[in-house]
Amino acid sequence: LCAAAEPNVSYQELKDLKKANVLHIDVRERWEIDRFGRIPESVNIPLGELMEALQMDPTEFKEQYNQKMPSKSDPVVFSCLAGTRSKQALGFAMSLGFS
Repeated sequence: LCAAAEPNVSYQELKDLKKANVLHIDVRERWEIDRFGRIPESVNIPLGELMEALQMDPTEFKEQYNQKMPSKSDPVVFSCLAGTRSKQALGFAMSLGFS
C-alpha cells in the first residue's frame, strides 16, 4: 500500500484512512481481483489503465469506475499484491501533479 505522505501504509492504517474518505485504488489486474478477491471499498484500476484514468474527464471517470474522480489534492492510496505496482502507481500519479 502506498501514499505520497507515507510511502508504506499498513493494513490498520489503511482501515483508519478509509474512515476519513481516502480513495483506495487497487492497481491489480482484473483476473487477480477475481482470483484473490476484491478489497472492500476500493476501486480497481489496473496499472496499465491508471495514467489514462487519472487524466479522464470527471464524468467519464465516474461512468467507467463508478467513483468520483479524485482531485489532484485528494488523498489517494494505491495497493497491489506485493507493493511494486502500487509504488509505480504513486509515481504515475505524482508525475501528473497529484500530491
